[in-house]
Amino acid sequence: MTASLVILTGAGVSAESGIATFRGPGGLWEGHRVEDVCTPEALAADPLLVHRFYDARRAALAAVEPNAAHRALAALDAAWPGELLIVTQNVDDLHERAGTRRLLHMHGELQSALCAACGAHRPRSEALPPGTRCETCGAAALRPDIVFFGEMPYQMARIEAALARADLFVSIGTSGAVYPAAGFVQLADAYGADTLELNLERSAGSALFAETRLGPAGTLVPAWVAEMLV
Repeated sequence: MTASLVILTGAGVSAESGIATFRGPGGLWEGHRVEDVCTPEALAADPLLVHRFYDARRAALAAVEPNAAHRALAALDAAWPGELLIVTQNVDDLHERAGTRRLLHMHGELQSALCAACGAHRPRSEALPPGTRCETCGAAALRPDIVFFGEMPYQMARIEAALARADLFVSIGTSGAVYPAAGFVQLADAYGADTLELNLERSAGSALFAETRLGPAGTLVPAWVAEMLV
């Protein structure tokens, strides 16, 4: 029987495409304190700053391309005959552009808008000024479709169900410090899955994995996918 796989990807996968990792020097995210651009309180206090921040990140996607790690995971998605779910913490669209289909964005997407009034999600590729009206309910309440600190990530029940069925859980390019994703390895292990970490350096959760391989995602991921598809 073909193994069931759950793969978690983090900022380290997209970093090789030129997308800044979540926390840079001094805890800053592209020059801003995370507390100023990624919390509900920040959105309420300075919606113009928050909207402009995500507008700039959305526009920057046009200048980056999927890298070897994205392409390798898309190849695995296309060829793997068993159950597979790729859960990404990244809000960029590089997995999709590489061709991945069995994908879940647990922290939201830059190319989407969320209505704070009715909860509707809509694709959004252009700028999103504060006060933009929702096409579903008409409220002037569209915001970036990003899971802020203090908010619940998307589709947690689906993720846990996949982890419960998984034979192998693989974490790629993550810090192991942001929950609930950092707890997936323990959950997978409790359900009986084997666990593997592929990361540039040891993460906060490396000791929890059965195996850790260190190196660039663009090197490690294609090599691992080649092993899986032999």
